[in-house]
Amino acid sequence: MSFKEKIQAGKFLVTSEIGPPKGIHIEAILEDAELIRGRVDALNVTDLQSSVMRLGSLAVCIRLKEKGFEPIFQMTCRDRNRLALQSDLLSAGHFGIENILVLTGDHPKLGDHPDAKAVFDLDSVQLIQAVRKLEQGLDMAGKKLEGTTPKFCAGAVVNPGADPLEPQIMKMEKKIAAGAEFFQTQAIYDIKTFENFLAKTRHLKATVMAGIVLLKSAGMAKYMNENVAGIFVPDDLIKEMQETKDKQAKSVEIAARLIKDLKPMCQGIHIMPIGWDKVVPRVLDAAGL
Repeated sequence: MSFKEKIQAGKFLVTSEIGPPKGIHIEAILEDAELIRGRVDALNVTDLQSSVMRLGSLAVCIRLKEKGFEPIFQMTCRDRNRLALQSDLLSAGHFGIENILVLTGDHPKLGDHPDAKAVFDLDSVQLIQAVRKLEQGLDMAGKKLEGTTPKFCAGAVVNPGADPLEPQIMKMEKKIAAGAEFFQTQAIYDIKTFENFLAKTRHLKATVMAGIVLLKSAGMAKYMNENVAGIFVPDDLIKEMQETKDKQAKSVEIAARLIKDLKPMCQGIHIMPIGWDKVVPRVLDAAGL
């Protein structure tokens, strides 16, 4: 079954994430992908994550597809205008890459090229609309495509910990109306926060995959609390990371515990290892996935 078919069938979904390198060699990340072959339903490939210049998401998606994986092509609106975004979507369709995750993207000032000009020609809702229009055989200018039209499975992101939450819900509603088929969330560390989000979005009947970011240290947790909007790492988890002698083992334990608590509430789990790709099999094992 394809990722889209699994969504339609109501299957519980598991995805992980790959960050392309700052260079052209991807042997290491392909080796990491092999560690979870058959254990995840798809692999996200980030698009210049944190506004850092890297190898492109589409190139890595193509290589993953060639090796029998099901990639999710992440696309940010930050760096390309509507011409380039639509062109990349057609390129993805040509290579049989159907899964698209649409994001607005972090501002370049946060990355390693702070003087880069931000584009943001489209927002995430408009890009989802463009995806659906291409499927209908038309570009955003209403011009007809030649030959067979592409088919996509379009996803989007949502932040359950946003404060206030209402603008996130309004944007989520717009994304669904535009054609979003699944949502992957920002990192969840507080179960009550996620329960509150689900209670306020239950009417949307959306496929929601809860995001899990592996904690690497107490310092990382404190940094996210202070600098990343919508993420709250409870004090008890920070204390666990401070007191442990084996941070990686404790991180796996915390992630598995969160996954077990979240699984009955949502339609899937999205694991973001942030460089700890080799740890993902241990998380899957510990969580019973």
